[in-house]
Amino acid sequence: MDYKIDAKNKPFGRVASEVAQILSGKKSADYDPSKVSSDRAVVSNLEEIVISGSKAKDKMYYRHTGYMGHLKEQNYETAFKKDAKKLFRGAVLNMLPKNFLRSRRILNLVFIEDGKESK
Repeated sequence: MDYKIDAKNKPFGRVASEVAQILSGKKSADYDPSKVSSDRAVVSNLEEIVISGSKAKDKMYYRHTGYMGHLKEQNYETAFKKDAKKLFRGAVLNMLPKNFLRSRRILNLVFIEDGKESK
């Protein structure tokens, strides 16, 4: 079953947690924690999602290049402009159970942009 979620003017974390529940299969009647559900989460209007407070400037994302002293940091606002889908997918991925089904469940997350589906 496809769950269509319109993210326009909704808080980032609430949409991400709703998607995580759908991908875990907890919204279907035949829920089994040891199986990957056939439910898909189709998210539209991701660019118009809202983040509350001053998190847009204060929330930082870090990555390391592998070289000494090369810790890169980006605030939420910059990272969201660069790739909103990657940021949202990462938030949902961290909300899923940390087991071997996690990588298969995240494949059921689909984004709609300009009428076209993308993963």
